[in-house]
Amino acid sequence: MSDRFQPITMEQLTDWVFTELEEKDSIFGISRRSFFVPSEDDRFRVPNYDQTLETPFGVAAGPHTQMAQNIVVAWLVGARFIELKTVQTLDELDVNKPCIDIEDEGYNVEWSQELKVHQSFDEYLRAWVLIHALHRKLGFPGDAPGMIFNMSVGYDLQGILQPNVQWYLDVMDDASAYLGPYLDIVAQRYPEMSDVDVPAQLSNTMTLSTMHGCPPEEIEQITTYLLEDRGLNTSVKCNPTLLGADRVRTIINDELGFTDVVIPDEAFGHDLKYVDAVPMFHNLKRIARREGLTFGLKLSNTLEVENHRPTFPDDDMMYMSGRALHAVTANLALRLSEEFRGDMLLSFAGGADAFNVTDLLRSGMTTITVCSDLLKTGGYLRMPQYLEELNNGLDKAEASDIADFVGKTALGEHHYSMFAEMLTTAVLADTGLAFGHDDAHDLSVYLCGEWDQPIPEVIRAWAVERGYDEAQAETLTTVAMRTLGRVNLRGYAQAVHSDWRYKNESFRMDHSKTSRKLGLFDCIEA
Repeated sequence: MSDRFQPITMEQLTDWVFTELEEKDSIFGISRRSFFVPSEDDRFRVPNYDQTLETPFGVAAGPHTQMAQNIVVAWLVGARFIELKTVQTLDELDVNKPCIDIEDEGYNVEWSQELKVHQSFDEYLRAWVLIHALHRKLGFPGDAPGMIFNMSVGYDLQGILQPNVQWYLDVMDDASAYLGPYLDIVAQRYPEMSDVDVPAQLSNTMTLSTMHGCPPEEIEQITTYLLEDRGLNTSVKCNPTLLGADRVRTIINDELGFTDVVIPDEAFGHDLKYVDAVPMFHNLKRIARREGLTFGLKLSNTLEVENHRPTFPDDDMMYMSGRALHAVTANLALRLSEEFRGDMLLSFAGGADAFNVTDLLRSGMTTITVCSDLLKTGGYLRMPQYLEELNNGLDKAEASDIADFVGKTALGEHHYSMFAEMLTTAVLADTGLAFGHDDAHDLSVYLCGEWDQPIPEVIRAWAVERGYDEAQAETLTTVAMRTLGRVNLRGYAQAVHSDWRYKNESFRMDHSKTSRKLGLFDCIEA
């Protein structure tokens, strides 16, 4: 059996999708009853990059976002922030197989796409067309699916400036030359496709993935290029080492008990340092603002560790993901959120699962992408539980939407006692408003009343009553909501690294493996 991907044709893919849907009421084995059906009344819809995402959840750059069929299935079960598999100029790599081990915490030795650059684009375009077709075919509301295709490129400036990656960036911005034939193919099976508006721009957002050891000057150069020359809303994917060696090792080895995980000194030595990252991020935010774009951070990349498992016999190092990384990523999010007083777009990917996404969203994360969790038993069908748990959390808080959820849950946090002080500092530092500690104290007391309306509306009305004009009231509301998210994140980050769910001892080794011998690409039924 070959260990290399061989894409099928668009005709085959289209026939597969529509034949299975018509004959079995399923697509790629996912029953229609498991499809996420969006509604314009869904409380978890979130704004992002000047558009509305139908859910705040997505799939991280990896095995779920390389082939068109994987992307389509992720969308069917509720993923709406699709971080496409990282593309780089070196597209003829030999990847050791197996390259991923998800017994408990995840380990991998893979890199970027396993396809040629032009094949990767082709897969993304196929998925884009099929998702727009299925949005209409399945009768979902709205003129277009509320989703984002988020590009990911790497790993250095020289590679990004190579002709094949430059071509990729061009066609992801305008795929007009390639779109027509695929629309015609789908229309042969689904005639209504001729009435579907499929944008030629697949993406205007980017997550930059850099090599471990990429110098800060080069990270800044690449991001500046993406913002200024390419006009892309850009996030930088941060390595967990940004939290610092002592803190990372204390959390993983001491507090969580992963004593067999050895994080080499060189992982911290060659990665971006916090002292270098902060001024760079401030500068990139200024550039993005000047260009009318958004700059953000993706937390986090995998963690380089010594290979202590037999799965990857030819590799000295491997890269850790999943639940063992969750507490590190949450505490890195806290540190950066405090540094920027909540004024930094954060997308979370570090051990997210159905049972922590609710806490992450109320802590100010804009989107949450997953990989390791969906590689476990159940696969894509684990994602509907994310939405179930989020709805349960919204119900419990009696929240009307995510912003209201942030506010109402913060009022019950122990750290809410610090809200007035945190808000005073944020308003004075980030706005030109006349707003003192007494004002912040009055607002903190005022918010503790019984409210039937959303917390952002309560803050806005309070500000207007205090004499602020509408623009000032909106500014104050924005800063106050960011601060309430920080209140929640302080509590969550403090609790999570002592949470039993993330400790090594909580994993049942006797339930970790199937007794059946698995072959390459073999799967286990949920």
